[in-house]
Amino acid sequence: MCGIAGILGGSGKFGPERSRLERMIRQLQHRGPDGFGFLERRDIGLAHARLSIIDLETGGQPISNEDGSIWTILNGEIFNYPELRRELEALGHGFSTRSDTETIVHAYEEYGDDFVLKLNGQFAIALWDERRRRLILARDRLGIRPLFYTWEEGALLFASEIKAIREIHPRGLELDIAGLAQVFTTWGTAGSRTVFAGIETLPAGHMLIVDDGGHRVKRYWDWKFQQTFIAAPSFEDAAVQLRDLLVDAVRMQLRADVPVGAYLSGGLDSSGIVSIVRRYSSSPLRTFSISFDEAEFDESEHQQQMARFLGTEHETVRCTRRQIGELFPDFIRHAETPVVRTAPVPLMILSRQVRESGLKVVLTGEGADEVWAGYDIFKEGKIRRFWAEQPASTCRPALLARLYPYLRHSPVSNRAFATNIFGRNLLDTANPGYAHGTRWATTRRLWNLFSEDVRSQLRTAAATVDPGIDLPAEFAGWEPLARDQYVEAKTLLEGYLLSSQGDRVAMAHSVEGRVPFLDHRIVEFAATLPARYKLRGLHEKAVLKAALADLLPAEICARTKQPYRAPDAPCFFTDGAPLPYVQELLSDRSLREAGYFDAGAVRHLVEKCRAGRAIGFGDNMALVGVISTMLLHQQFVGAERRAGLVQRQRVQA
Repeated sequence: MCGIAGILGGSGKFGPERSRLERMIRQLQHRGPDGFGFLERRDIGLAHARLSIIDLETGGQPISNEDGSIWTILNGEIFNYPELRRELEALGHGFSTRSDTETIVHAYEEYGDDFVLKLNGQFAIALWDERRRRLILARDRLGIRPLFYTWEEGALLFASEIKAIREIHPRGLELDIAGLAQVFTTWGTAGSRTVFAGIETLPAGHMLIVDDGGHRVKRYWDWKFQQTFIAAPSFEDAAVQLRDLLVDAVRMQLRADVPVGAYLSGGLDSSGIVSIVRRYSSSPLRTFSISFDEAEFDESEHQQQMARFLGTEHETVRCTRRQIGELFPDFIRHAETPVVRTAPVPLMILSRQVRESGLKVVLTGEGADEVWAGYDIFKEGKIRRFWAEQPASTCRPALLARLYPYLRHSPVSNRAFATNIFGRNLLDTANPGYAHGTRWATTRRLWNLFSEDVRSQLRTAAATVDPGIDLPAEFAGWEPLARDQYVEAKTLLEGYLLSSQGDRVAMAHSVEGRVPFLDHRIVEFAATLPARYKLRGLHEKAVLKAALADLLPAEICARTKQPYRAPDAPCFFTDGAPLPYVQELLSDRSLREAGYFDAGAVRHLVEKCRAGRAIGFGDNMALVGVISTMLLHQQFVGAERRAGLVQRQRVQA
């Protein structure tokens, strides 16, 4: 895992000079503390910060082909590089390193732009073709690794994180209100949007190609669900095939020249990954878990059960509310976006423990819920569609009581309340976001905290109302569960889980997280299976449980999904008083200067949270959202505004 940055074109203050590349890449040293590498040409400059995992001796980057006409830098891993290397060597290509990165340049030589289809990995790539004066930026199929870019006076600036672009950005940064509104709806931005005006992200499964013909963004992969299942394997055969795919994905993702560890949550997904490692490899394995003081969030009993069952060398990090609150500003600096939950912070603490224990790589169970329908939101969509067939029924909405059993203040605990909340827009089953509407409506209540100026901007920007998803033409022909999964993948997975709760918190401490469930072969296989293999009645991940049944204790397989969560609003108070930085950030003066929120509405929210009366999702998310937005403004916008004001005052003087 690494950090990449670069400049294409431009001149003067935007030229690809070494000093600018050094300034950019030093902002990413946490992603690659093991050394820097540079390529300087008249039109292109590439910079790389390395975290040494494969080919520790000769794997420095940038890496070129034999004659130096093609160069590349990589953030991530190409897991199938041994197989791809043998294929390319048989076709006459010569290699000078043992690095996975070198397969990229030769695959491009052999297959052109289709080289990305040959890669099994998690990656953000910049590739420069010297002869054709051509730059390709490419991001992995699922969006596991980040890549951002912007255009400034004809120059293309790109990097793994926005802070590297900001370092040489001439105008400073401003928050994009539409991006902020998306976060306060779907928990993250979608498509190419970020929360910073003028800064774009390359969407998952896309390439940005810049050459003499201009520049264009091209999709090379997407989630594609079946419309008919005539040729689908039996449930039993599907479980066998899935097991084989999982074993091979884990085998590939264990490839490293350094030790590999794993996160162990005590649930099906991470336990299944660790069990496969123990059964099918000889790799020694260390496992890591988070525990909490609050029983509502703590899964340590199940974690310890699995650690004993698997015989791993296990470490548990106990995370307190105070730690979460105090480390939250550091997390926002790494995340570069507002968030509505604190859950990423304990994972950042866990990655620090991994690094301090001498490891650079961990396997995680992320992605299984999106691919195999593990979340209650998928059950919710199924129940609501069933209810919509007979909207007057009083029996059908009673099924809602089977949802969210892990929540202390569950929205289904009161039947009348649940019927009212989940009955809204009940008959709008053709809406692409049908299953997500309840969650989005809860989060969107945060819009009530915006200042009148921001609300006015949102009223005139109708595009911000939709979640920003570019739906494929065949979307309407998919099964309802497939439609729900696609929307979940394009919003929560890409916009939040793989970024704020994935890449950013691991790389904050130079740890590479690997996600076998998001091997694209597994995602593609899952899309060929009917919904009933995934969600059998209201039992989640049916075929995945069948595939892992003989590897795990029966109670782990039978255990109802409990999503990973952490305490929210209480983390920002001690003995009823806001933490000092929270007190300052949420003062009337700070709120009015920033301009995003209504000071009176925020004051009322803070008082409610301080008094312990914020027990629902809405208030908790609102407080986290406001604090994180204000922190982002302070760290990325406010300082530059103040510097600009000082400069203007000097000029006027």
